[in-house]
Amino acid sequence: MEDQIKAEFIKSDFTLDEEDQILKKCLTFCINYKLTPSDLVSSWEIYYLNRQLNEPVVRDVEMEGFLQHLQNEQKEALNNKEEPGLHIYSSNDVDMILNGEDVDIEETVLHTPISKSQNHYSDSLYSTPQTNGNIPSSGKPTKLITPFGRRTDKFVVKFSIENMPNTESVKKEDDNEDQDEDDIIRRVKPGKRCSLAVHGSGPEIGCRFMYDRIADRFNALETRILKHATALVSSGQYEEPVDPTISSEKSIFTVGMIFCDGEGHLNEKSTLLQSSAEHSGGQRVRLELHHVSQYSIFPGQVVGIVGHNPSGHCFIASKLIDSIPLSVAADENLHPAKKPALDPESLSIDLASPQPELSVIIASGPFTTIDNLLFEPLKELLAYANRKLPQLLILLGPFIDSEHPEIKKGTVDRTFDDIFQFEIIRRLQDYAEYMGSHARVVLVPSVRDANHDFVFPQPPFDIRPPDLKRQITSITNPGMFEANQVKIGCCSVDILKHLSGEETSRIPKDGTPSDRMSRLANHILSQRSFYPLYPPAESVPLDFSLAPEALNISLIPDILILPSDMKYFVKVLSLGERSEGEQPVKCICVNPGRLAKGEGGGTFVELNYYGSPDTSNASIIGI
Repeated sequence: MEDQIKAEFIKSDFTLDEEDQILKKCLTFCINYKLTPSDLVSSWEIYYLNRQLNEPVVRDVEMEGFLQHLQNEQKEALNNKEEPGLHIYSSNDVDMILNGEDVDIEETVLHTPISKSQNHYSDSLYSTPQTNGNIPSSGKPTKLITPFGRRTDKFVVKFSIENMPNTESVKKEDDNEDQDEDDIIRRVKPGKRCSLAVHGSGPEIGCRFMYDRIADRFNALETRILKHATALVSSGQYEEPVDPTISSEKSIFTVGMIFCDGEGHLNEKSTLLQSSAEHSGGQRVRLELHHVSQYSIFPGQVVGIVGHNPSGHCFIASKLIDSIPLSVAADENLHPAKKPALDPESLSIDLASPQPELSVIIASGPFTTIDNLLFEPLKELLAYANRKLPQLLILLGPFIDSEHPEIKKGTVDRTFDDIFQFEIIRRLQDYAEYMGSHARVVLVPSVRDANHDFVFPQPPFDIRPPDLKRQITSITNPGMFEANQVKIGCCSVDILKHLSGEETSRIPKDGTPSDRMSRLANHILSQRSFYPLYPPAESVPLDFSLAPEALNISLIPDILILPSDMKYFVKVLSLGERSEGEQPVKCICVNPGRLAKGEGGGTFVELNYYGSPDTSNASIIGI
């Protein structure tokens, strides 16, 4: 029987590592559970797929886990014995699904309005695969995830935009970097220290939260509508907005916020418009978009609308303005009291620089795989940064992920602060000391950080590294700062995924291709808000009593960082014309992906900014 078991393994393209011991154990399994060699190997194939083992090798160390898998199969078989019509998937079925052979994926696509539960499933197509012992719940499985410690391909460029000038000189520098250098020489290698100035007035460390009232929410939404209306009128293209709830046969212009008529997904028949309290007393009216050829709307979006309301019960739109026209005043200066002061060293760097230039590495958590708390992806990232010598390293949370299995179960024997200080801050201190005074690190917290305040907007981390205060900086979430005159905006809340689940749109039928991710990212800039969605997602603890102005985007950033569970990307967004003859304003939007995905490695972004988004280079690198 041992020979039969071995023949079945070989027939299924598996090799045996420690043949004698494995065959003895497999023979015992067959006798105890009354399995044929064929059934045993089929069970092993399912176990192999569930554990996402990288190599088709049967190892003795996996036998204990395989035994538990067989016991679970026996229990399920007893429970399902009474259920008629149950289909047990064979190894051929699994192979067919993994290889995408003759699988009708279109059956899952519904053409009726999607409910929130259905939409949650569709979002999971882009989500980080979960590898908690089951087959990844990422819609259609594409490939098995290699455990981080067993991966063979490191730092593979998955996508790049190459618009960088002086390519030859850059290639020479890269060639030099690839050469083996003595550690001491690399340590004293001269580098350009970048300036750093933090903007905005976010919540302070130690602030009190969970005290927002209905009045705070009303005032925040009312302020957004009024500011949007003022900007549209100031552009000179539109007249003063009027009340959309009053019946009128003539065409009028109004400004209001989009809401959904119910708890389901927003669609064309459930769209409401709420104008400001000043114009309509906050009343809502049904919005008819049948005559608008193209639109993209979501709850909480502030829009300008041209149309008429013949009956007083339904506002029929003929034109929808979903963004503030860009003008000289669009990049408004901050209030003098809020304008940060640059240190003399940074000021001298700014004055000496003819154009904004910056080399930066961007990564978003989790920074460790779900099977341990060793933070191996973070170690690899810092080792890569040691070789590439970026001027700025931007790390966005979660750092101590509250969704990590060991954190969730409470099986760790250290406090969250201890893990953060030892695993994150200590490594960053070592990195900063090794790199020298020119290196800078910016940390952005996340609402998923177990060691930080669960509120949004979020105060910065309270870190005081000795002698490294000017190298390691924490900012608010969301936050805005300047590095070498390059304006950078960051938000670690997954607003792209939240917008994707709530947005409804109509695409023109002329065949023009539509880039959905660019459209979602453009909403952030056109609404001048890091989180324009309202009501917020259930996972977002939005507090309007806590510095609501922290959500405002007061100036158009050169680089906008929006980490998401959706697929990584780097896109150059165009925000339209300022006026006749002027070039459109452009912004690089970056989703670096997650540095760790399940038990495997993820992605990060290496970006070199040279003057403008059109003359910059960016690469998405798989770790």
